Amino acid sequence: MTELIDRSAVQLAGMIRRREISARELLAASLARIDQANPNLNAIVTLVPEMAHAWATEADQRTASGQPLGPLHGLPIAHKDLALTAGIRTTMGSPLLADFLPDEDGLIVQRLRAAGAVTIGKTNVPELGAGSQTFNPVFGATLNPYDITKTCGGSSGGAAVALATGMIPIADGSDMGGSLRNPASFCNVVGLRPSAGRVPSWPNSTPWSALSTSGAMARSVEDLALQMQVIAGPDPRVPISLSEPGSIFAELAELDVVGLRVAWSPDLGLPLERAVRLALADVPDRLDAIGCAVTEAQPDLTDAREVFQVLRAWQFEISDGAMYDRAPDQMKDTIRWNIEQARRLSLVDHARATITHAAIVERALSFFDDYDVFALPTTQVVPFDVELDWPRQIDGTAMETYIDWMRSCCDISVTGCPAISMPAAFTPEGLPVGVQFVGKPGGDVDLLRFARVWERATGSSLDRATVVAS
Repeated sequence: MTELIDRSAVQLAGMIRRREISARELLAASLARIDQANPNLNAIVTLVPEMAHAWATEADQRTASGQPLGPLHGLPIAHKDLALTAGIRTTMGSPLLADFLPDEDGLIVQRLRAAGAVTIGKTNVPELGAGSQTFNPVFGATLNPYDITKTCGGSSGGAAVALATGMIPIADGSDMGGSLRNPASFCNVVGLRPSAGRVPSWPNSTPWSALSTSGAMARSVEDLALQMQVIAGPDPRVPISLSEPGSIFAELAELDVVGLRVAWSPDLGLPLERAVRLALADVPDRLDAIGCAVTEAQPDLTDAREVFQVLRAWQFEISDGAMYDRAPDQMKDTIRWNIEQARRLSLVDHARATITHAAIVERALSFFDDYDVFALPTTQVVPFDVELDWPRQIDGTAMETYIDWMRSCCDISVTGCPAISMPAAFTPEGLPVGVQFVGKPGGDVDLLRFARVWERATGSSLDRATVVAS
């Protein structure tokens, strides 16, 4: 039955609904794939098979009794180890939280469970979600399924690997500076950073902030939209949450892309590894071939780096400053640096960043008066050595901080626009390279419609035959 898990989430949900398979059968297939692949990759770090079996049994009883079924009924899922899960170990990759058992689920977990998803465990993350390389002192590193000597990216790295190898059909995640998009690119899956406020997060110590957002990962656009039906929608505790319900993702109408105005930037004006540049060189031609009107252009993101650095430092101080005061020696150096950076900033620094942030958002809005989609590389580098914590240089340019190699995602985060990483190419060495599509603010559905056209026309959906899973 392990071949079941290679089917799409949409197919599996339909099979359960039609009673062609049971939730328990699908769970057994998922656990078998985990047993096969996870020891080599370390994607799922906490596994709760007994709890999962009880939930799957409950799901089958609900099916048998003819009760209404949620969109994700019976689908196995492992939650990112930053998300609170009641009664399930939630470490956030930190030795300070190694034995933490929350007494409540986070909002995204609540919504997934209410829609019928069966929780099987937690996926690995960098320590406290910091950095786009998934390793921590609690569980160690998660390896890239296309080359186990390479990183899978992060911070939703465990989720991306679990998807890529068929351990689970859907995965949740979060994204501040690329944490859904970067691992999607490195592992050849789909990762969406939604518009600010599209997927509210709770508990949330910064409910007014638009910098970090929850989101979804999947092996296809349709599977991702299936999950977005459930996790999107307003919550009164999150003042920036958008009012539209998740049901707007239920039907992705066909999109006519002929004449669609696409702006293409080969590098966003940032240093880019030659391997990425070569892998994505034909993206404009591929967009032209499906009918898009492609122009080389990009929004004005002047000072986006500085805004991101200030707001990120502020958020780390709020989230992790108390732990720093208690045990700084039990935090990795990059987290200490972020918190110390925040404490050196003045209110004037924060005010200037806020004003500049507003100007960047306004310029992004103006940019989308002239274009429908913005396309660019997801990452500036290909998956790198898993022993390297972060790249110190790109194409001969030194990276000043551990965040700078991620600017092709970080700078986009500042705009608040929805952005999706789609499989696009492989290097000659077989490493995945993703392309990033950015949509108009609030235009998540149209962005997914466009991404699905790309997916179908280019054959960019995942081929797991090349994955190292044993």
